[in-house]
Amino acid sequence: MKYVISWKRKRHGTIAEYENGQRRVLALLKDWQRPEGVLIHQFVVRAGETGGYAVVETDDLAAVHEATAAFSGFNFSIEPVLDIEVAMAAAGHAIAWRDSVV
Repeated sequence: MKYVISWKRKRHGTIAEYENGQRRVLALLKDWQRPEGVLIHQFVVRAGETGGYAVVETDDLAAVHEATAAFSGFNFSIEPVLDIEVAMAAAGHAIAWRDSVV
């Protein structure tokens, strides 16, 4: 299954605490490794802002949870998604069924 993960940095504390938080995130990411069983298709950051997006594929949602739990300074949103071809085929089947019902 594919998921789009978005995240934004939690804003709290003083400017100094926020700056220290940035350093901490860089240190964590330097040693971070992709969880086994998770394929990352895209991993991008918002330009000029904190946060970003990732498109991942996995059958193990717990691995995604584990990866995000390590970064408690961020709010995450994880949404299941479909490739357009798969979504269009499913919609076509649903519409054909709906149109067949009198």
